[in-house]
Amino acid sequence: MSLFQNMFEINQSKIEGCFEITPKIFNDERGSFVKVFHNKAFKEAGLENNFVEEYYSRSLKGVIRGLHFQTPPEDHVKVVYCIEGSVFDVVVDLRLGSKTYGKFETFTLNSKDANMIYIPKGIAHGFCSLSELSTLIYKTSTVYSPSQDSGILWNSVGINWPAEAPIISNRDKGFTDFKSFNSPFKKL
Repeated sequence: MSLFQNMFEINQSKIEGCFEITPKIFNDERGSFVKVFHNKAFKEAGLENNFVEEYYSRSLKGVIRGLHFQTPPEDHVKVVYCIEGSVFDVVVDLRLGSKTYGKFETFTLNSKDANMIYIPKGIAHGFCSLSELSTLIYKTSTVYSPSQDSGILWNSVGINWPAEAPIISNRDKGFTDFKSFNSPFKKL
């Protein structure tokens, strides 16, 4: 049995190169313990294992963030997971030539299941907070670059967001819709 199979369950999503990863959870009378990253395990699985920046966001119920990405040459692989509350997580394929170009997939991330989404380059990411307060952790393979930071309009690809009156930043409301987006991403 490989190191990876011992620590994590990995499932290919319908978006090529995007995976849902569920780590092994160790529970006892004190609570739980979860290993969310192991360099050699990620490398063995063929996943990016050099993350250079990590940050988190805290969002109130009904907040939608996204759909975000960084453009080349600062595009990055991202791993996201929720350590408090629950989020409706979304990825959208922006890679020209990909058989899933323009398609999206949704996931529910929460602290109980400890599941993560591995997001390759060329994929937009967003989420909606489902709980009163949600904390989402992000690991990225490149450093945040304001000049390469971008997005597409949150409601332009047909996602059925679970918020009747979403709270969205002016920045996110101002992104280009998907149909008008000129993608710089190519399928590898």
